[in-house]
Amino acid sequence: MFRRILIANRGEIACRVIATARRLGVATVAVYSDADRDARHVRLADEAHRIGGPSARESYLDASALVAAARASGAEAIHPGYGFLAENAAFARACREGNLVFIGPSPEAIAAMGDKSAAKALMEKTGVPLVPGYHGADQDPARLAMEAARIGFPVLIKPSAGGGGKGMRVVRSAAEFTPALEAAQREARAAFGDERVLIERYLERPRHIEVQVFGDAHGEVVHLFERDCSVQRRHQKVLEEAPAPGMTHERRRDMGAAAVAAARAIGYVGAGTVEFIAEQGGRFYFMEMNTRLQVEHPVTEMITGLDLVEWQLRVAAGERLPLPQEALHITGHAIEARLYAEDPARDFLPATGRLAHLAFPRESEAVRVDAGVEAGATITPYYDPMIAKLVVWGEDRAAALARLRAALDEVEIAGLATNVAFLKRVAASRAFAAAELDTGLIERCRAELFAPAETASARVLAAAALAELLAEEDAAREQARASGDPYSPWHEVDGWRLNLDSHHRFAFTEGEVQHAVTVDFRSAGLRLRLGGREHALSGERLADGSLLVRLDGEAFRARAVRDGRDWHVFTGGGAYRLRLRGELEGLDVDAASATLAAPMPGKVIAVLVEAGAKVAKGAPLLILEAMKMEHTIAAPADGTVEELLFGTGDQVAEGVELIRFSAA
Repeated sequence: MFRRILIANRGEIACRVIATARRLGVATVAVYSDADRDARHVRLADEAHRIGGPSARESYLDASALVAAARASGAEAIHPGYGFLAENAAFARACREGNLVFIGPSPEAIAAMGDKSAAKALMEKTGVPLVPGYHGADQDPARLAMEAARIGFPVLIKPSAGGGGKGMRVVRSAAEFTPALEAAQREARAAFGDERVLIERYLERPRHIEVQVFGDAHGEVVHLFERDCSVQRRHQKVLEEAPAPGMTHERRRDMGAAAVAAARAIGYVGAGTVEFIAEQGGRFYFMEMNTRLQVEHPVTEMITGLDLVEWQLRVAAGERLPLPQEALHITGHAIEARLYAEDPARDFLPATGRLAHLAFPRESEAVRVDAGVEAGATITPYYDPMIAKLVVWGEDRAAALARLRAALDEVEIAGLATNVAFLKRVAASRAFAAAELDTGLIERCRAELFAPAETASARVLAAAALAELLAEEDAAREQARASGDPYSPWHEVDGWRLNLDSHHRFAFTEGEVQHAVTVDFRSAGLRLRLGGREHALSGERLADGSLLVRLDGEAFRARAVRDGRDWHVFTGGGAYRLRLRGELEGLDVDAASATLAAPMPGKVIAVLVEAGAKVAKGAPLLILEAMKMEHTIAAPADGTVEELLFGTGDQVAEGVELIRFSAA
């Protein structure tokens, strides 16, 4: 086993590798960019080295800096995690040339599967079933359009290099093909430095099923069963589970055999994933092979009882696979939910900002949280906005699903937009509960999954009002202690007024909804006036910082977290964000109605119009790249582009006006 390894990654995977290495007695070396100087993985590692500026290109994608840090620290091996350089053959080769063990497959194996077109040609020779398509070297747009017509619409355009759904486009007609091809090539070029694409027949209502494989340097290859990753949005996975619902013994055997054959064909060593697209009737086709550990590997660990990172370290150190195929078994069912800083209501726009509050369910053998951030950390625009992975296990799928729903109710995140409420709706949906799975589930169930959120109830508003009163009392006590007369009655905030009614008015806004709340201070106690009704109110702060609220004699617990002028209230499994306003303060004016502003920090990668152009509502004007995704800025109405304030290649800050526009 190694004495010291360097982890060439960040976030939850870096923290996970550190934990496994520590259990095995292996010292760890973390690397960090300027944006990650105070990150959790930096503190957990035995030592840490700065490798560059905040962007990935300046740091985590700098192979020479990573190799230099490994050699300076005395590390014998480099664990690439997933993402960044995990599937980069040149980096694996640089490790080899630097006498460092790359904890993953050989550069040759990475290269063989990194080019999707070449990989499909290899799989065809191996006898692994393929989706009908075009994987040729001729990338002339006219040839690609002709091949798409031959295959028959709808088709799927996919970059030949890279993965993660980036650059993929579904095209349903010949008229849509050229703009979709240009967008796919542009995104592939930006993400992978390679604009080549392949074209495949797009399967309606397919399932995305992948098989975990492992090989060692002694020629042994096994599979550790399958995972269903069908619940996706924009080709990015949302929920993953193992085993795949409805999987028969025969189908599992055949898919496992095909995955092992794919790995053997390239002499695979280490952890890898062979991804298949499957029709509802059971037929499956090879899609691609990810030559790394996957984000969703914990569900495989939960049903097998194995630590796949430990397997990675042992195999990379030259050991044989810990178990043969016949010793591997499935126990129970596991589901993983990815918690992201993103806004589902705004087409999953990534969010940035400080995590003012972060709380997860208590971990156990059946509940696991893999997180790379802590409360107080900042989600920056430089990297993937994942906050954590929540993984649950149950004796069967129904038990696992019930546990997932309960665990999601315990997640508390304040400070920025997240997908937690959306994950709850997916987990509670009829289609997911019935395992009616396909990659279009989210779009198919859009009406249910994107229903308007319920506004704050009397309980929520009572908790917010009580939290504000207690905060004012705390502030008054602090002010009194700092004053020359700490016992002055003028420091009291109990509502006492000379010859006036004793009350306190609050105005909370929740999105577009405004809530007027009045608390009366009476000799018999507090009374809450809300929506024309009056309620008895009392409560106190508990030792753990949460609130015990009594409303009309009924007690319930809540947590209220202040973030600037916002109160984030968590109660009954729900999360609410309420902005406290002054009594004379009006509602916000929607600035978006007057300007076209950047929804988040990013880089302008394409300007699609010229100044003076007259455009129709919805016409694409500019494309902004942020957090690995493209965001199209469209015309809000029929009108004229008065002035372009930025050009291609410019970096822009959140909220900056991009285009001066006048409506017709």
